Amino acid sequence: MKRKPNKKKGSLRLQTVTLCISTAMVLVLLGLVVLSVLSAHNLSTFFREHLVVTVMLDDDMNEAEAAQFCKRLEALPSVKELTYVSKEQALKEGTAALGTDPTEFTDGVNPFPSLVELTMKADYANNDSLPRVAKQLKNYPKVSEVRYQQDLIDKVNHNLAKVSLVLLVLAGLLTFVSFALINNTVRLGIYARRFNIHTMKLVGASWSFIRRPFLRQAVMIGIIASLLACLVLGTFVYVWSLRQPEVTTVITWPVLAITAGVVLLFGIAITTVCSGISVNKFLKMKAGELYKI
Repeated sequence: MKRKPNKKKGSLRLQTVTLCISTAMVLVLLGLVVLSVLSAHNLSTFFREHLVVTVMLDDDMNEAEAAQFCKRLEALPSVKELTYVSKEQALKEGTAALGTDPTEFTDGVNPFPSLVELTMKADYANNDSLPRVAKQLKNYPKVSEVRYQQDLIDKVNHNLAKVSLVLLVLAGLLTFVSFALINNTVRLGIYARRFNIHTMKLVGASWSFIRRPFLRQAVMIGIIASLLACLVLGTFVYVWSLRQPEVTTVITWPVLAITAGVVLLFGIAITTVCSGISVNKFLKMKAGELYKI
């Protein structure tokens, strides 16, 4: 005699799969926000470390003096990298940019000065430190001028501050919405087993004993959903990095690791908390109340 398929078990499995998928989708959205918030700091560092400070040198500084000057600059704690551009190299670049040789209009005199292009460390590339650094550079002998884009720094810092604030607000809203969505999904799954909970109460099972399998299942669902979300996020970042390799300078391995950790902890915590709340709700109900909901 063939055994009839257990429709109840099939329904519970379907509910579990649905809960895993729906939880994973919410965690993907949350992971994207966390990834954006964490990457904002690296993005700010990236922009500041690519800010160029140009040090214009006097015409009477020879190559030996320029080399010695570059060594002194490299020893400064604020300097990350530097590039020396001689008068001849500056003339070549200027000729290429203008499409004509400027010496034709200056009686053969090279109008371009030699210069040093500096990129500063992120901690020094801000509105507080750069004026002091520029003043220090001007005090060196045979330095005629120091230039940097003050407006660019202001815009970058202002825009990143606004973006970070928006992302933090969005993260808070998304956390609330995700809790509500996952809580409803978990509660529906436990609702279908409310009579099982009541039956176990009738045979004398303690609340902790009844609650334990539900919490264990919630932890497993949280882990599976988190792993699915991390897989989706990792695939997204990998495909993006193939198209734009420079994105790896902003979305680094530590950022990915922290994001994965947050998604995993949040996935486990929210499913466990929601499951505990729902089970406790049905444990407190009497038999007659179970038929009214």
